[in-house]
Amino acid sequence: MAVRLRQVVLAARELDPVAAQLRETLGLDEPFADPGVAAFGLRNAVFALGENFLEVIAPAQDDTAAGRWLDRRGGDGGYMLIFQLDDLDAARARVADMGIRVVWSVDLPDISGTHLHPADMRGAIVSLDRADPPESWRWGGPDWEGKAGTGAASEIRGVQVAVPDPDATAQRWAEVLGEPAPGVEFVAGEDAVTAVTVALPEQHEDIEIGGVRFLFC
Repeated sequence: MAVRLRQVVLAARELDPVAAQLRETLGLDEPFADPGVAAFGLRNAVFALGENFLEVIAPAQDDTAAGRWLDRRGGDGGYMLIFQLDDLDAARARVADMGIRVVWSVDLPDISGTHLHPADMRGAIVSLDRADPPESWRWGGPDWEGKAGTGAASEIRGVQVAVPDPDATAQRWAEVLGEPAPGVEFVAGEDAVTAVTVALPEQHEDIEIGGVRFLFC
């Protein structure tokens, strides 16, 4: 696929309880704690679900972007979606032409990433990433750097994103990505990722974790 949804990020006031509930409910392995997020004043836990990733971030200090988002929202919720693209350069060019603000960007030997301002995209922070080789994913930890690692026997099938104007936001995301946002359903509401659909080997009842509804198939 030219574009795929690779990682879903939740923001929580307290990291450990949300990470523990996700791990127990979804049958996940030990998460990766990325020391690099300390530069943003955060702690995190990253879980591998097959070739997909589920991350929880939490403020580790005052006055962080995630902390301000949690204050405005009044609780935990879905914060960012990371898409993997074959042609990142073209997507970056579209972002520049559309006047969308970039809040963070990096180019490393095995991965590149570009975070787009949520006020310009609506719904969530959208990150445009490219991995080399494509099956690798540095953000998932050392086991995924430059190669494919092994995730839990599960898969993220899709997400629901609440926005004030679903049709306009869907069109904007499609213009940025170069195609309709894969796996994303837009619904009316306040900006946030509100639901994640996960395929699990065993049947589970739907549950809310970290302000996000988890639907199982």
